[in-house]
Amino acid sequence: MNTIALLKLICLLVFIGWMFIWVVISMEFYQYKWTPTLMEKFNATYIGGQGTHLFLLTFPMMLISVLGCIYLYIKSKKELPSESSSATRKHMGYLRRPLLVLGPLGVITTMELIFAIMGIALVCWQFGNYFYVSVKHPYMESMRKDSVWLMRFRSVSLRLGYASNVAWAFVFFPVTRFSSILPLVGLTYESSIKYHIWIGQVVMILSALHTVGFFVYWLITNQLILLLEWSPTWVSNVAGEISWVFLFAMWVTSFAYTRRKTFEVFFYTHQLYALATFFYVVHIGVSWTCQILPGIFLFTLDRYLRFLQSRSNARLISVRLLPGGTVEMTFQKSRGVRYGVTSNLFVNVPKISKLQWHPFTVISNDNMEPDTLSIAINSGGSWTTKIHKELSSSINSLQVSVEGPYGPASTSFLEHESLVLISGGSGITPFISIIREIIHRSNTQKCGKIARVQLICAFKHASDLTMLDLLLPVNNTPNDLSNIQLDIQAYITRENQPPTDDSHKLIQTKWFKSTPKDMPITPVLGPNGWLYLGVIITSSFILFFILLALVTQYHIYPIDHNTNEKYNFTIWVLWDMFFMCASIIAVCSIVFLWHKSKIAAEDQKQIKNVEVSTPTSSPGSWFHGGGTELESVPYQSLVQATQVHYEGRPNLQSSTTSGQTSRGCRHCCYKGQIEVIESRSNSRPVIRNLTSYLDVGFWT
Repeated sequence: MNTIALLKLICLLVFIGWMFIWVVISMEFYQYKWTPTLMEKFNATYIGGQGTHLFLLTFPMMLISVLGCIYLYIKSKKELPSESSSATRKHMGYLRRPLLVLGPLGVITTMELIFAIMGIALVCWQFGNYFYVSVKHPYMESMRKDSVWLMRFRSVSLRLGYASNVAWAFVFFPVTRFSSILPLVGLTYESSIKYHIWIGQVVMILSALHTVGFFVYWLITNQLILLLEWSPTWVSNVAGEISWVFLFAMWVTSFAYTRRKTFEVFFYTHQLYALATFFYVVHIGVSWTCQILPGIFLFTLDRYLRFLQSRSNARLISVRLLPGGTVEMTFQKSRGVRYGVTSNLFVNVPKISKLQWHPFTVISNDNMEPDTLSIAINSGGSWTTKIHKELSSSINSLQVSVEGPYGPASTSFLEHESLVLISGGSGITPFISIIREIIHRSNTQKCGKIARVQLICAFKHASDLTMLDLLLPVNNTPNDLSNIQLDIQAYITRENQPPTDDSHKLIQTKWFKSTPKDMPITPVLGPNGWLYLGVIITSSFILFFILLALVTQYHIYPIDHNTNEKYNFTIWVLWDMFFMCASIIAVCSIVFLWHKSKIAAEDQKQIKNVEVSTPTSSPGSWFHGGGTELESVPYQSLVQATQVHYEGRPNLQSSTTSGQTSRGCRHCCYKGQIEVIESRSNSRPVIRNLTSYLDVGFWT
């Protein structure tokens, strides 16, 4: 067994053990038999009553995250045979195929449905067992019959809160961008956003029932005064209510209608997650916080690394303004920044909004353009319209901050003989990097088959055809299209003939001057980022544990003596949160600054002004009838490979690739979802989901 397989096996076994603890933690024998025994095993003078949860529920996921970093580091340095990965995908292919398409949750695969059912079953199991144990409590049996129902109602409300803690334990993992856990199981940040939405809904439903249940109970028992209770030695009701207010504001503004119509409202209210989480952990205390600590710890670490990266201004080299309202922004990057196709970059323009960060698909190719990185922005919402207007003005510099790029490193699409790419409008952007990668492989590989590509794209207006220009990079890299079979079927849905107005012909190119503060886009932790991330996670968690042990040994235990009745309930959890943040900030800052000083010398060797040449005409202008002379042979080949259909929509019932019909192929094209349909000869076509942005996509 090789090292990579061994690491994955260890992670799997640790995860199974972690899930086993979640299953038994609510059971009667765990609470009355295992817990006293485990408490005796730990030296309570160092870590107190939270020791069992730290060891059983926090440590396993931190271990998996570190092992995942080692796994990804070794995998990035070691060339794995494609046959093994192909065999794995072949065995898992049926589970990854879409099972439900037209539903409220979007495209659901068989594997996702299985895990969703398992997750709901775990939450129900937790609630049922906690309630069963509470009903059998001697205190409940000694009560009068007319009061039993009331206490059971209170118990149901309380146990709903316990069950919501299970969902809290998982809610931060899908939104951790620089995560070693998601790639370990073949997921990316983009494709995991929907899991965050699902888990968030469970959190909100259970929290709502928990909150409303206690309000009703206090109203019936004439104890509404407890709404204002902030107990020094027990749960703070006020903190829980404050957390619920923030959560409710996030909840009501997170539905699809609000995200699409008023994205800024959704974005700004969602930043309340920090306050909601803070008051929630104050509400539940240290012992229950340790159950959800791994997700909070890793997310906070990732968020601080992103903060450090975004402090530098990215060096904007040039922009291309396309007639259809699309803007291509080209940045200089360090050669240490490596990214795969369909990656995305988060962009912030302080002049427009200091708080808003928007994701955009990277359309450049790392192999063809090692010194630059380009993204495409389509004017649609208020933010994108403002940035288009700003770039169209007479400015010669613009302050831009970036985070990323993030995305999968997989090139599995190259293994197939034919690809059918379906897009609508700006949804073409992920396919640009795919086609560029195929062009690069066709120009560099002397042997081997190159996939046939059929691009089916729909645009509203003929001016949007200029987006096809982005299929070819504008640098001096030779691009020979004769080695690939490319067929582009472009549909214009709102116009019935090519426009005669010559105003759409030219693409405007603007060059920007760099300032001393502008820096090339650099990797957060360098080419050995996964290894450094493992060091950061290990060091910060050890430092957190040492600080927690010291304050418990010399401050908390002398006062409390593990009675949970003397030391302030809120201050204790504040110590935990303070030490977590302090450990993360200290370790991340040291490693990041050391790495930044190390690559500073390397960046000095890189050419500061990256020259980018831009053609004066384009395939898009040629489609409009604006001349027959093209700048280069690649552009002529691109035009020859393109057929434009006016006042029509693509017929996805039967799609062809190089004249061959892909029988039995189901095509999915819906809001925010981009599908790549791969078909192999003599086999059923496979629908592979590359990116899932769920309504708020790269074109935001």
